Amino acid sequence: MEASCVNVDTVLGLLDSCLSKLGFEGYPLKVGWYNAVLPPCLHLSYPEDTLAVVLLSTPAMFEQAFLPFMEQKSCQELSDPVDQCVRFSVTSAISQCFPGHNVDVRYDYELLPNRKPKFLAQTAAHVSGAAFYYQQSDVKDQPWAGKKMFGVCVHPKFGGWFAIRALLVFVDVMVGSELVQPTPPDSVPSREGRIQLLEAFNFHWQDWSYRDIVHPFQTYSEKQKEYFSTLPAQRFALLRSWGFLPIEDVQSDFSSDAQRQVNGRS
Repeated sequence: MEASCVNVDTVLGLLDSCLSKLGFEGYPLKVGWYNAVLPPCLHLSYPEDTLAVVLLSTPAMFEQAFLPFMEQKSCQELSDPVDQCVRFSVTSAISQCFPGHNVDVRYDYELLPNRKPKFLAQTAAHVSGAAFYYQQSDVKDQPWAGKKMFGVCVHPKFGGWFAIRALLVFVDVMVGSELVQPTPPDSVPSREGRIQLLEAFNFHWQDWSYRDIVHPFQTYSEKQKEYFSTLPAQRFALLRSWGFLPIEDVQSDFSSDAQRQVNGRS
């Protein structure tokens, strides 16, 4: 497929045909939208009109993509199993839908040599209109007396029951005025609601109450809750108890659970 024949609708349609059945959603953005709200040291080094797509996993991803991935015995005990599943799903979709295209895929867990993230997941979700990124600056007359509060994205359909997984930059696809930047849905418009959300996320994220700040269309299944409630270092043992991994060669997963929460990953 020639780059000149590719537009936003084509890209989204092809991605949807490959990934929606696996529980993923894609939202388009221009690189310029992302760069406009960040300092130069965090910019993506592509022209402003370059097309990118931020990829989210919905609650359905666990049953529709992850468990089948584990049943295929494709998982290796070298990195996080969900990360491996997402990478496999995205790589397969790009290979099938965009052969010959230059697609720069950045996963939410990846770091640059300077230890900065390859992309800021929640910022990308916000500027694409996928989810509203609620930050400390969004609360007037803050009650926290100078305390640092981490922000969190809220999806209009899923609340906090989703994760931001990857940014796909279509290096050879430029878009113009046909792609208009949307305003992300403000699902928590009140000051009181935003305080409740940020305090639940920062102080009580383990109980997941922040995910229900809006009434969700769908939440994680009980099995998925069990998986993400398990400490990362113990998740391989849980998968083994479910029959997905051999008993021998026990290894630990050293993924950072705290970083995953900051990025809205689980």
